[in-house]
Amino acid sequence: MATKPMTKTQLVAAIADELDSDKKSAAAALEAITSIITKEVSAGGAVTLPGVGKIYCRERPERMVRNPATGDQIKKDADKVVKMTIAKALKDSVNG
Repeated sequence: MATKPMTKTQLVAAIADELDSDKKSAAAALEAITSIITKEVSAGGAVTLPGVGKIYCRERPERMVRNPATGDQIKKDADKVVKMTIAKALKDSVNG
């Protein structure tokens, strides 16, 4: 059964509880991590979160796509997409 994803507020509270810290410093830590990941991946690099996975940017080539409403073929320019590979440890804990 699917549950609702954890919100940012819940995540900050969980981080603060895990670190025995206040929510303000936990929120600052989360913002710092998010900022670092965003900068690194935007620059074309990758970030590995041990036990969670690897976040990276992949380039997609120019390709032909179909408009589902009209069926017309159109050319889509090359672009970039953010991908994440999940760590084996996390997969094993979920399937455990």
